[in-house]
Amino acid sequence: MIELIIALGVRSSEIFRVAPDGAVTTVRRGARGESPDGVVVSGGRLYWTTMGRPEVGDGEGEGRLDYSARTGGVHTADLDGGDVRDLTEPGAVTTGKQLATDGAGRLYWGDREGCRVSSVRVDGTGRTDLVVNAPQPDRMAECVGVAVDPARGHLYWTQKGPAKGGRGRILRAGLELPAGESPGTRTDIEVLWDGLPEPIDLEIVGDRLYWTDRGAEPAGNTLNRAPLPGPGARGTGPEILAGGFAEAIGLIVDEAAGLAYVSDLGGRIHRVALADGATEVFADLGTPISGITALHTTAVPEEARA
Repeated sequence: MIELIIALGVRSSEIFRVAPDGAVTTVRRGARGESPDGVVVSGGRLYWTTMGRPEVGDGEGEGRLDYSARTGGVHTADLDGGDVRDLTEPGAVTTGKQLATDGAGRLYWGDREGCRVSSVRVDGTGRTDLVVNAPQPDRMAECVGVAVDPARGHLYWTQKGPAKGGRGRILRAGLELPAGESPGTRTDIEVLWDGLPEPIDLEIVGDRLYWTDRGAEPAGNTLNRAPLPGPGARGTGPEILAGGFAEAIGLIVDEAAGLAYVSDLGGRIHRVALADGATEVFADLGTPISGITALHTTAVPEEARA
């Protein structure tokens, strides 16, 4: 049972706790410009990524923010926002994006401008790259969303391509590098879906993959799902469960309750019924929201329930 939702204010550099009735409490206020993006809970602690401080250019929209400086990172804190630690050293991460855990002590994240997917243990040791792409025009090599499937030994990630470009992809590879290969030369990468508007966050539930998409409508700004493809197979056309979000980003799927939660840059967390796509605003935080994750009943300390 979901007891609380943790949400990240990407512009305000805040970590929020959202109660079942939609009430919002600020857990932590970070330094302005940290740009937190992905968040998970593991072993009773919060873990999140930051994109770092961008240079502001003369372009429009997302294009005016240059995140190419290596000022991102991966961080951890207690559930109440105390005991903050950095898991990566300065300069190790360019633009930390969505974050996933294998439930066994490792974290995985997309590094967008770094054009890679990386991993580290929850104690900050063993940082490694799993995928490294050569930069390409139109942001085609940039990695954003990540999901891991330890039972099947798979890593999934998104490469969203240019904003509203309709060239997004979802890819898969093994959680372990093939023998004798490197993150930049591995031969086991499969492109499962391409031509997507702009896929962002991923979540695996059973035999299905769910994802948010912030691209151009009608297929963009949506919540999607599709069966996990078998070995060597391509993904089938996704089912669009809900749409109309204001730049959909974060995702929680509570399949047992028949619900999903989607955050957006409009500052809202939406609750979606998986059966029919009926959507309502669960909470309005009043500031753009990036990643979200859930704390379940057994993971919530007594002081967090007050």
